Amino acid sequence: MRIDVLTIFPSMFGPVLGESIVKRAQAAGKVKIAVHDIRDYTCDKHRKVDDRPYGGGSGMVMTPQPLFSAVESILKKEKKLKSKPYIVLLSARGRRLTQKDFKSLSRKKHLVLICGHYEGVDERVAQYLADEEISIGDYILTGGELPAMVVIDAAVRLIPGVLGNDDSAKYESFHENLLEYPQYTRPAVFKGNKVPAVLLSGDHGKIAEWRKKESLKVTRKRRPDLITRKD
Repeated sequence: MRIDVLTIFPSMFGPVLGESIVKRAQAAGKVKIAVHDIRDYTCDKHRKVDDRPYGGGSGMVMTPQPLFSAVESILKKEKKLKSKPYIVLLSARGRRLTQKDFKSLSRKKHLVLICGHYEGVDERVAQYLADEEISIGDYILTGGELPAMVVIDAAVRLIPGVLGNDDSAKYESFHENLLEYPQYTRPAVFKGNKVPAVLLSGDHGKIAEWRKKESLKVTRKRRPDLITRKD
């Protein structure tokens, strides 16, 4: 898998891409990630990537030219790639992602993530460049950088072989629209509080049954909407 990120703040990505699972996935050759400074593709001599909105209004809007030029440059350099990249615009008004969507993104051969900023991005980017406009939640962030990091982390960990044990992803929260069951580790008794006896029994059938029941219990209590959701 290849991921290209278009941003005006490329230095934000170093700490995230250079640690933990994402770092190991890159080292193992499971994913190749490149971060591009949008300002490198502007035709403006002052490296501006924004301008005042037509029709008036507060704030500035990202101009389309640098974004289109950046994607065109990536495509020229990656002629060997057989599949067309899937281009995503990170935006507060986009469709909200679920775990099912991250699974779908993890199967893409090539992702291009566009990080919006300022008051928004020229609509022609959403209409004629991006394949999809997505959001990570119903709230406003300063820019698309943090959502892009979330997409990278959530998608990369689902690439087969990245976690080492593929069952790790299979039984996490949101699998089958359920929250994860309670987890325990040693010691078996801590400050008088005991680990459920079934987990110490060695009976894998009973353990699986207990975990399923606990997942349902936790989901009904905290996220009942997941149980009735059809996705």
